[in-house]
Amino acid sequence: MQIERVTATPGVAGFFFDDQAAIRDGAAPDGFVYDGSPVTDGYQEIREPGEALLIAVKTSDGQTHQGDCAAVQYSGVGDRDPLFRAAEHAPVVNEAVADALVGRDAAAFAANVDAALTAADDATDDTAHTALRYGVSQALLATAAAAQGTTRTRVLASAVGTEPVIEPVPVFGQSGDDRRRGAEKMLVKHVPVLPHGLFNAVSKVGTSGERLREYLSWLSDRADELGSPGYTPRFHVDVYGIIGDLFGPPYDRAAVVDYFADLRTAAAPYPLQIEGPVDAGDRASQISAMGELRDGLADAGVNVDIVADEWCDDRDDVAAFVDAGAADVVQVKTPDLGELRESARAVRDCAGTDSRAYLGGTCNETTVSARACAHVALATGAAQLLAKPGMGFDEGYAVVTNEMRRTLARHRDR
Repeated sequence: MQIERVTATPGVAGFFFDDQAAIRDGAAPDGFVYDGSPVTDGYQEIREPGEALLIAVKTSDGQTHQGDCAAVQYSGVGDRDPLFRAAEHAPVVNEAVADALVGRDAAAFAANVDAALTAADDATDDTAHTALRYGVSQALLATAAAAQGTTRTRVLASAVGTEPVIEPVPVFGQSGDDRRRGAEKMLVKHVPVLPHGLFNAVSKVGTSGERLREYLSWLSDRADELGSPGYTPRFHVDVYGIIGDLFGPPYDRAAVVDYFADLRTAAAPYPLQIEGPVDAGDRASQISAMGELRDGLADAGVNVDIVADEWCDDRDDVAAFVDAGAADVVQVKTPDLGELRESARAVRDCAGTDSRAYLGGTCNETTVSARACAHVALATGAAQLLAKPGMGFDEGYAVVTNEMRRTLARHRDR
């Protein structure tokens, strides 16, 4: 079976692009949008509709297989690739990538990805945007799985040398700003990890951190009320560096450690992990700050896990955080890593360390990219998988949960 045609069509993503720097600087909400001007290069507004590039690979048996290029909600921040404008990248796929792939063996996943991305890099005189690498690899994984008569999980596992898991990976639900109602829905559905919470401004965390503490206390009470025997969710909240802004360094001092102890007490008896507690401005400083905080918590016996996100964007970044022991959990943010093998390798590289791999991504993806990530999770045994796309929770949870379950059912049948 051969590849006959490759096309790219601009489409829409599941949420929005947001200028994180402008929001953290205090941009005032105006209903669903924000007042003020963007500060990050590439943005025309602080909040803009998310874009996707829809990849289709047609094979000689008449079937078409899909992948979607998508970029994170907070594109352009730190060392991430700039804002992804789908129409600007479509010609690279329709011309250079298509020329490189047409006529090739549809089953040859790794070789096809290498050929496609080399052509894309050559066409742009640079490394192609991570979103483009992401979507093209998804489509070629689906194509290879169909040609081989197996699942995408097994094709990817073979490509990166892993053994697929036999149970679904725990799913992490994200609530968006509707953090109370969203959390209640997750608790009723017995979601394993929740609720994210979107604590991306001082107004949400509280000027002394009191609003986050109050929220975790409420969440613990609601888990008791809405849960059932044997259900012990892990609480995971993302604070976008706000705690670091409130307290400042050094992060192992008593005031900081005591605040985390208060959060631990508020969340009890449920496990707690805090994503992005600080944003130190660059990778080296971030690793130092996170390591300092982690050591301080360990020395004080405060059982709160910290999660690396800011400045942990590509596979080298993930390795740097893990090697330094700077996080209990590292987010493998799939659109930022680009092609799917890089995400799978990043998860694999956490095996045997004391850092767990959270296969994340963004609300600003599509159902196609989210389903592809479910296969990355199953192929590698990630510690948790983000429910995506969108901020409604229920839809993204159904997308990734059902993809894992149907894949594992297929594995059992064989």
